[in-house]
Amino acid sequence: MISRDHACTRMGLLQWRYTGHLLYVLTLLKAAGTLALMFYALLWEAGNLVNLPDKRIGFYNFCLWNETAGELQCLEYKHLQVMGISLPEIVIARVCVYSCLVLSIFYPIFVVHAKCTDERGSWKVILITFIIKTIILSGGLGMFLFQTSPWIHPSDFTGGFLALLATQALLLLQTLTAAMYLSWVKHTSHCQSPFTEKALPTEV
Repeated sequence: MISRDHACTRMGLLQWRYTGHLLYVLTLLKAAGTLALMFYALLWEAGNLVNLPDKRIGFYNFCLWNETAGELQCLEYKHLQVMGISLPEIVIARVCVYSCLVLSIFYPIFVVHAKCTDERGSWKVILITFIIKTIILSGGLGMFLFQTSPWIHPSDFTGGFLALLATQALLLLQTLTAAMYLSWVKHTSHCQSPFTEKALPTEV
């Protein structure tokens, strides 16, 4: 007969493993959601935060309605400089946001590797990567909006901007989940011996 302590220990082991698998799956799902949102905002929408019939403003476009021509007129860099827009800051903002997309493409592969090895160092790198992605995305987006705010009203924002906002929220959730998983890995390393099958009692 299996003792009550034996059964409770096995139950604790199963619950402990289930928690780890759940955090891992949540991390992958959020990473996939982040990648999908960034693909939509930066590739499908071509980086346009405002995409209206009379206005198109994004990381690669700055088009305003020309009353004389009766159509959208896309301004060149020399025109933007005259309007007081800093081109270096626009370029930096673009690099920051698109760098976040590149990191998001390779990130799921690194998560799978970290799961296979269960090394604390790998999960620390993952957590740091999340923090970096959150900083560069918010910094790049904020820098771009600061330069273009005189020509954008809050009601002008379309799908690309909303997708980037949702990406920012997912990145914050991913950071929290990665921190929880890192804590789980740390606690597992401390409590591994009590939860091993060899440590489980075989007799009453």
